[in-house]
Amino acid sequence: MEEADRQLLRRCRVRLVRELQVAELWDALLSRELFTRDMIEDIQRAGSGSRRDQARQLVIDLETRGRQALPRFISCLEDTGQGSLASFLQSSGQAAKQDPEAVTPLDHLVPVVLGPMGLKSKEQKVVKLDPSQPALGNLTPVVLGPEELWPTRLRPEVLTPETPRPVDIGSGRAHDVCTPGKIERHADMAYTLDSDPCGHCLIINNVNFCPSSGLSTRIGSHVDCEKLQHRFCWLRFMVEVKNDLTAKKMVTALMEMAHRDHRALDCFVVVILSHGCQASHLQFPGAVYGTDGCSVSIERIVNIFNGTGCPSLGGKPKLFFIQACGGEQKDHGFEVAFTSSQDKAFDSDSEPDAVPYQEGPRTLDQLDAVSSLPTPSDILVSYSTFPGFVSWRDKKSGSWYIETLDGVLEQWARSEDLQSLLLRVANAVSEKGVYKQIPGCFNFLRKKLFFKTS
Repeated sequence: MEEADRQLLRRCRVRLVRELQVAELWDALLSRELFTRDMIEDIQRAGSGSRRDQARQLVIDLETRGRQALPRFISCLEDTGQGSLASFLQSSGQAAKQDPEAVTPLDHLVPVVLGPMGLKSKEQKVVKLDPSQPALGNLTPVVLGPEELWPTRLRPEVLTPETPRPVDIGSGRAHDVCTPGKIERHADMAYTLDSDPCGHCLIINNVNFCPSSGLSTRIGSHVDCEKLQHRFCWLRFMVEVKNDLTAKKMVTALMEMAHRDHRALDCFVVVILSHGCQASHLQFPGAVYGTDGCSVSIERIVNIFNGTGCPSLGGKPKLFFIQACGGEQKDHGFEVAFTSSQDKAFDSDSEPDAVPYQEGPRTLDQLDAVSSLPTPSDILVSYSTFPGFVSWRDKKSGSWYIETLDGVLEQWARSEDLQSLLLRVANAVSEKGVYKQIPGCFNFLRKKLFFKTS
């Protein structure tokens, strides 16, 4: 889709979500080949399945349907008696072409200044703080979240260290110096992983892609798959591996797992090894490809396991590890005084899991988009790379991210929580290669998570 059309859809999104009658559009969208039947079924399952959720997902997905997507969509609106919306899109597009300055680009938005109440905008200025002077005491804090979590109601234990820190006693391994009594005192700040097995672990390993997709064979991915299959068995998970799934079969496998009874289990893990790309999103960025070249958004994958889709996992940690590219940019890094001994020349056997996509600015209907989504509690999504950049995979030893994750779990899972483990992974991967890579995560866990290793 042309950038101008993409911007037009985003400017008009609020009204489209409010007024669009999606039920009348499905046949028209199919007949004009804007979407396949499988794609429409995915749109119909978006969020809670309400008309607004379906309309919002339809407008988002429309951006990925090619150069003629907008005029075909307008024709669909006219064919289904929604001429007012069609005219609205056409007149908005013409106005933008005639007077581009009338449309305020997102990168020129005026920043919101947070400061003491009563301070006028003309008095705002950049102040260089003197480290020797105390911080200003009259600034009003901004509190984000429901009223029951405001500072005056915060539970005291949230503001104190929750878990003991391991110490290195010289043998190269970390040991906990705290007594069992001290650990039990903070048990409410760590997930309980007592069941054996701990939970299900689903690994989707896409290696061979159909020729028409234009996606290359992911040589070396079998190494990643074997490592994580062994590692999560060691961590007391029941591991299932699915190889070379189309986008529809990926969704089917995930939904089948969500419909299982997890009440007797304590945790759940999904690992996806595939090609990836950027994608429009509301919460979790990125998408992964099925072997047919169709993509499934990370957001869609995660929301399959929300409180509505999988009630038996409510309140339990759900972990997603994504080995796929977040985009097509190659990170050359920047110069620092110290060069790690782990740096090595870029190997010709290293290749990216990348598919080009140019992400536009953020949407304008932020409040409408976020308010209707389920709260993503007890979820952690770990990405192999920063959104927008490639993720490197060696044809012989597997991907940098999975190789490092496996090694860190083997050495440190006995003594450190998951967030600390992922920090070790990020640090180690960032020191590799000429081209750089930095893993990251979206963490919505409410407590610390220690894997079961014995």
